Amino acid sequence: MTGGRQLKGRRIAVLAADGFEEVELAVPVAALRAEGADVEIVSLRKGRIRGVNLHEPASRVSVDRTLSQANLADYDALLIPGGFINPDLLRQSEPARRFVREFDASGKPIATLCHGPWLLSSAGLTRGRTMTSWPGVRDDLVNAGATWLDRPVVRDGNWLTSRGPQDMVPFVKALVDHFAGRESRRQDAKADAGATTSAPQRSAPPALVLGAMKWLPRPSLRTAVMIGAGLALLAARNHRRQAPALGRWRTAARRGFG
Repeated sequence: MTGGRQLKGRRIAVLAADGFEEVELAVPVAALRAEGADVEIVSLRKGRIRGVNLHEPASRVSVDRTLSQANLADYDALLIPGGFINPDLLRQSEPARRFVREFDASGKPIATLCHGPWLLSSAGLTRGRTMTSWPGVRDDLVNAGATWLDRPVVRDGNWLTSRGPQDMVPFVKALVDHFAGRESRRQDAKADAGATTSAPQRSAPPALVLGAMKWLPRPSLRTAVMIGAGLALLAARNHRRQAPALGRWRTAARRGFG
């Protein structure tokens, strides 16, 4: 990667929801902006969305546009960060699935990593594609028709995919080239795109993640109280909504047994 503002004038959409892995959004966005790109956060709702570090709450970022306000014509490229929660929310959103379908149909570059490819899978785009992801997502992508490679970065046409935070350095380097419209300098890039056999399943989950989860601190009392209050509020709302129906069912039951 050469120096300079290689993405000057390029507009990049970052599609993310609550629960995005913080490093997978913050580091690529900082690199893209350093290269002169105009980056906007597109999400499911207005306001500020919350990131995570594994399962721990992390920083928030401001949403620039909701999906209802975002237009394909306004962007030159799309980045989809991962995390456990973020892509799970996005893949259940028809506007999000439609947005990535439109991006792919246009041929504009798309980049994603970790669990982000879940959204591409749910959008029905992965059949016949060669890609990588967090190893735990491998089976989902293979079952959806993709060829999955256990490599730090895989480029197939307008797609650039990566396994996760452990590959952040090669991913960011490839990301700038990809969004600048340059061919990959990796000699095996064509071999990636032409692969027909997926790498085997991993035999064990990553020890680093297991260790990190083991030693993460317990949630604070404040967090526990907030979660409890939120669940109680949700239960109360559901009860109010269901009460009329429950009353009707109980009346019908009494009549039936009377």
